[in-house]
Amino acid sequence: MQSLFEPLTFRSGVTTKNRVALAPLTNQQSHDDGTLSDEELAWLARRARGGFGLVSTCAAHVARDGQGFAGQLGAFDERHVPGLARVAAAISAAGALAVAQLYHGGARSPSRLTGVQPVSATAFSEERDGFEPPRAATSDELPSFVDAFGQAAARVGRAGFHGVEIHGAHGYLLSQFLSATMNTRADGWGGDLEGRARLIRAVARRVREELPRPAIVGVRLSPEDYGLAKGLDVDETIEVAARLADDGVDYVHLSLWDGSRNTAKHPAEHAVSMLRRALPSEVRIVAAGGVWTPEDAASLLARGADIVAIGRAAILDPDWPEHAREPGFTPIRGPLSPEELGARAVSPRFVEYLRRFKGIVA
Repeated sequence: MQSLFEPLTFRSGVTTKNRVALAPLTNQQSHDDGTLSDEELAWLARRARGGFGLVSTCAAHVARDGQGFAGQLGAFDERHVPGLARVAAAISAAGALAVAQLYHGGARSPSRLTGVQPVSATAFSEERDGFEPPRAATSDELPSFVDAFGQAAARVGRAGFHGVEIHGAHGYLLSQFLSATMNTRADGWGGDLEGRARLIRAVARRVREELPRPAIVGVRLSPEDYGLAKGLDVDETIEVAARLADDGVDYVHLSLWDGSRNTAKHPAEHAVSMLRRALPSEVRIVAAGGVWTPEDAASLLARGADIVAIGRAAILDPDWPEHAREPGFTPIRGPLSPEELGARAVSPRFVEYLRRFKGIVA
C-alpha cells in the first residue's frame, strides 16, 4: 500500500509526488467557445489541493470540428491559452503535475456542435439513437489532424502544463482509426494494424516534437471493445502501445472500466500485466477502471501499473488521496445531493451531466 503514496519519476525526468491521478473526466463546465470557466478551474484546482499527484483536464478538442460535448474545454485557438495557463498554474501551485488531455471526437463530434458533418477514418453507420454517419477523411486532410494535435500541444506547453495525454480511447477519432471495423481504408492509413496505427503514431511523434523533455507525453488506449470503442483487439492494442513507446511516449494509460476483470479475449490474462510485459520498464503504465478503495488501487499496482487514475471516487471525494492514507478508510459511494456536490467544486452544469450515471447525484 505504501507504494501508492511514493513518488514516481517518468523517463522524461518529471516526478509526481504519488501514484494517484485524477482521471480525465468530461464535465461540460467550460464556455461554448472552448475557453476555461471559473467552474472548471475550481473543479481541477480542488482535486490538486486534495492530494492527487497528477491532475488531467477533460478531453480538450484540438479542432473546431473535433468537439464532442457542450461546454468542452478547447485547445485549438490562441484565445484558449490564457485559460489553460490559469489552470496549469493552479494545479502546479498545489504540488501536482498538470496534464492536458487532447482529442478529436471524429464520428462523435455532432454537427449540432460543430456545424459540419462528422469525419472519421471511413464512412459507417451504427444502430443507435442520434447517430450521425460520418464522412471518410480524404488522404490529403489526414496530415491536418496531426498538425492540429501538434499545434494544440504547443499551446498547452506555452501555458505551463507538465505534459499532454493523447486520447486514443473510447471510440473517438484516433480510436476509430485503430478500429478494424471503423477503418477499412486502403491508402496506407487503414487496413492492417500498421496502417490503422499510422495516425496515432504520427500524432504521438509530432506531440513529442512540440513538447521537448522534461514534458511528459502519454497516450490513452482502450484495450478491447467496450461501449462505443469497437473493432479493437487486445493483442493489437498491446502491440500499438509498444510501438508508441518507441515513438517517445512516457506512459500508456489503459482505460479498463472495470480494473478487477481480466480481458475478454484472454480470460486468464489482465490487460495491465500484458502491457507491462510488452513495454520497456521506463515507460510507465496508468490504469483506470472502477477504483474506489486503496485496495483496488494496490491490486492494479501489483499487476504492473505505476499510477492509478481515480474517476467517480474523485468526484465524490476531492481529498481521496489524503483520506486513503487513513486506517480504516471507507470511500464515499454516494449518491450526494447537488448541494453536497457543489461543496466539492462540482458546478450545477457538471451535476446535470452526472445525472446520467447511477449513484452519483441524489
